[in-house]
Amino acid sequence: MQQYSIYAKDGTDEGALDRRLAARQSHFDGIQILKGQGNFVLGGALVDDAGKMIGSTIILQFETPADLQKWLDHEPYNTQGVWQSVEILRFGVPPPK
Repeated sequence: MQQYSIYAKDGTDEGALDRRLAARQSHFDGIQILKGQGNFVLGGALVDDAGKMIGSTIILQFETPADLQKWLDHEPYNTQGVWQSVEILRFGVPPPK
């Protein structure tokens, strides 16, 4: 499987945090599915100096780029306008010794 780093920034408008909180449970439900399928490696919220959530970093692995795109097309933070920018880079976590 190919691993990917997803670096996504939330909007900075007044409703950004409210959108994140509204989509949060659906996002977490999707993460649980990814975990069960072996696609989730690591992830968490980006926070500013005040501790406010401002984005996400997730390491995922998929068999094909099309599988990654399918996930992104259905990810609640993406479809509900939470993430305003998404950068995806190939990533490599070495296997444990």
